[in-house]
Amino acid sequence: MTLVSPLGKPAISHGNSDPLSTERFVIQGKLPLHGSVQVCGAKNAALPVMAACLLTQDRCTIHNVPDIEDIGSMARVLESVGARVVFLGNGAIAIQASDVFPCCPPDAVMRRMRASFLVVGPLLARIGEAQAPHPGGCDIGVRPVNVDIRGFQAMGAKVSQVDGNYIARSLHGRLHGTSIYLDYPSHTGTENLIMAAVLARGTTIIKHASVEPEVVDLANFLVSMGAKISGIGSTRLEIEGVQELHGSDYSVIPDRLAAGTFAIAAAITGGEVRVENLICEHMDPVSYKLIESGNEVEEGDGWIRVAGRRPMASVEIQAIHYPGFPTDLQAAFGALLTQANGISIIHERVFENRLLYAGELRKMGATVDVEGQTAHITGPASLTGTTVRALDIRSGAAVILAGLAAEGTTIVEDVHHVSRGYEDIVGTLSSLGANIRRETAPNPRS
Repeated sequence: MTLVSPLGKPAISHGNSDPLSTERFVIQGKLPLHGSVQVCGAKNAALPVMAACLLTQDRCTIHNVPDIEDIGSMARVLESVGARVVFLGNGAIAIQASDVFPCCPPDAVMRRMRASFLVVGPLLARIGEAQAPHPGGCDIGVRPVNVDIRGFQAMGAKVSQVDGNYIARSLHGRLHGTSIYLDYPSHTGTENLIMAAVLARGTTIIKHASVEPEVVDLANFLVSMGAKISGIGSTRLEIEGVQELHGSDYSVIPDRLAAGTFAIAAAITGGEVRVENLICEHMDPVSYKLIESGNEVEEGDGWIRVAGRRPMASVEIQAIHYPGFPTDLQAAFGALLTQANGISIIHERVFENRLLYAGELRKMGATVDVEGQTAHITGPASLTGTTVRALDIRSGAAVILAGLAAEGTTIVEDVHHVSRGYEDIVGTLSSLGANIRRETAPNPRS
């Protein structure tokens, strides 16, 4: 795919279109990490902000966008419904949706990430019709779109399924405001409904809304476009529909999940890393558990410093919605807890398949017992390098971290998952002293 700049010159096309990439990471462990790292923009904030650009005819410029595959995938989704996407360099993207249409985005792209379904709310709000296949993404459990669909229906849309695709149409022109209670505080569902509501007639109230920082960032972006939203950051949002929105120049928040991964990397290697360009409050759940387990954490204005300490103590973690411990970091923390004394417990309260990474850690010598949605991790374990798989974005980060702490060579396969969520993780870890490289593996199909 070639993206065209306003001057008619080719723009950079991001994203790897081959989900069966044979690249792998090779890691030599037992090297403490030292130095500082700048955190990029949040993937889970940039994707809904990109989708929200469909709500206006004007040009929007988004800054601090991470250079990852999911951004390229979302760009292709937006282009498929009529938007023009230009990568400007230095983490900036310009998006202009002068004319949009309810074309069904490419199935292959939609099924690569759940966030692709976020185009439905904006299209319904702006032109009264949208089509999309069921979204895909990491295989971490069932992630239905019931919250989104029920909300759209409450606002006056008819939603049906034809040949596996969702077709949503507003029955009376513009959607209308209403009161919606979410059975589950889905962040994607909350985002979709906020975007649907900003152009609806009247006032929409969303109760039991997600309060994830990325949802807050989307709401702030919409306000910068002229939306009227109150209660931002709370579980009760009130959205007064407006006739139209205008363009905006906006910078997305830092990626707390990338920041947490590098903080945990410092702890698991017994190193010392300063993680910069972050919002410390977003790091509280991880910082507190790092301290509880015996590591050293210091906070400053937009940075934290983490120093790994031994011995580490076992801890108990409840992975749940913000402001609880993030489910997207429990796998990485699980890798860390293989080095803690005693039995640590992780309860996964969000996704039923999020603990599948335990099998990969066991290949390296970890003692991890999983029963239902709970993992018991007994440590400290002497991890040994071997060949493991990145089952999804976050389990990929977990086995990379385990490889950094392991004796010998660890080979991580299926790293296309990791590339979806982390900007140049090999380069970043190498800059901190890790011995890690990316290489092309022998193709089993050849």
